[in-house]
Amino acid sequence: MPPLHLVRFQHPQQGVRIGVIDGETLMDVTRSYPTIGTFLRASSGRIEAALADLRGAVHASIDRYPASALDAAPEPDALRWLAPCDEQDVWASGVTYERSRAARQEEAVDGGDVYARVYAAERPELFFKARGERVVGHGDTVGIRTDATWNVPEPELALVITPALEVIGFTVGNDMSSRDIEGENPLYLPQAKVYKRSCALGPSIVLDPSTEWPNATIRITISRGGAPVFAGETHTARIKRRLTELTGYLGRSAEYPDGAILLTGTGVVPPNEFTLAAGDEVAIEIEGVGRLVNTVVVV
Repeated sequence: MPPLHLVRFQHPQQGVRIGVIDGETLMDVTRSYPTIGTFLRASSGRIEAALADLRGAVHASIDRYPASALDAAPEPDALRWLAPCDEQDVWASGVTYERSRAARQEEAVDGGDVYARVYAAERPELFFKARGERVVGHGDTVGIRTDATWNVPEPELALVITPALEVIGFTVGNDMSSRDIEGENPLYLPQAKVYKRSCALGPSIVLDPSTEWPNATIRITISRGGAPVFAGETHTARIKRRLTELTGYLGRSAEYPDGAILLTGTGVVPPNEFTLAAGDEVAIEIEGVGRLVNTVVVV
């Protein structure tokens, strides 16, 4: 049985809705699960039962639409994708790929020894990225800072986690970063990572409970004026950390009553001479998970 795709979308008359895509049909399940947090709380410690309950809500759904309606032009009367999160904290992992370690060392003005230490350390780097309501979704805009001169997207697999720290599914993530700010001083990481429109997720949560990395290629294409200016790919097999290692450290001395989302690091880094510009299109695709597309604006 193929996995369900849990989505959050905007209805022109009814506002924010929660839906499930099963094949080519979008079913509105807001009556049963008014938020993503509601579903993650209901799933905590009982994932398989919760998925069965969700399938029951899908079967009972009255409001149904073609799934393709979410990709319609952004007209006032059209359905629209929203980020598949609301009440959750979004966290991120750093330096989980060897390529990321090398890139951080390249950007650092002092040679970046700290990043080599992070890559080899027992404890992973984890940092807060965004509150759920501030995350942008598929088709929306991502931001580059006005006080940064070297900006890049970071294509990442994102884990969707219940309050019991179980991975219930995956989504596509873009951890926007200001490389010059972080490279100037590692303590500037929050300013390099946390700002308006710095986090995108979507288009959906693929509900696929797991304790192992999915076997998936992660691809990114950046286009400018309709023409590609950068493309690259990596594979989840190149993540140094185990999935349960990252979620275990995320849960140490912490609680996530509404669930959490964890970005798992990037293994694709544009060349040092590249920086994003307003109007660029960033397309990230992860096999079996989805394709997230956003346009760049200056914030």
